[in-house]
Amino acid sequence: MVALVDSESRQSTIVSMEVPVLETPRLILRPTRAEDFDNWASMMADPQSVEYVGGVQSRPLAWRGFVAVAGAWMVYGHSMFSVIEKETGLWVGRVGPWIPDGWPGNEVGWAIMRERWRRGYAVEAATAAIDWAFETLGWDEVLHTINPRNLASKAVARRLGARMTGVAPLPEPMPQPEAEFWRQTREEWRARRSAGRSA
Repeated sequence: MVALVDSESRQSTIVSMEVPVLETPRLILRPTRAEDFDNWASMMADPQSVEYVGGVQSRPLAWRGFVAVAGAWMVYGHSMFSVIEKETGLWVGRVGPWIPDGWPGNEVGWAIMRERWRRGYAVEAATAAIDWAFETLGWDEVLHTINPRNLASKAVARRLGARMTGVAPLPEPMPQPEAEFWRQTREEWRARRSAGRSA
């Protein structure tokens, strides 16, 4: 049993549904499990991996973020997926829906361990997560909030077909003073996918 929550009204409906597991050619996306935490904490301790997503966290602080992501699955029926590399079975990042209270839209975000950068994992996983958000959650639009200095994430957003629509501060407790908002509608996404324009 999970709670599906309407993002506008925050009203929840308890439903019985299978836990989603998404599969791409190289990756498995599934909800967070306890065994993911060591790699999660390792990523959050790496300055390069987390430079643009809030900065380095101690293991206890990383645990709080980890549990918040896991708990959102139970409370809201969606959250960031753990990204598992098929070849090794390793947790290599988190990708997927993330809508903290007061957030400026329905976000699909990503963070991949530095050891797995430059393999296209963020685009591959985000594509599956966006498909799922539009088809299963019924979203009308997807947002990506990106630090203006994060050139790699902006390249991912472009490959996904998003466009930059503005710059504004993020709500507390995010430490960065401003973020670029990259967006696309469900209709734009579907047109792109129907035209065979893969990310």
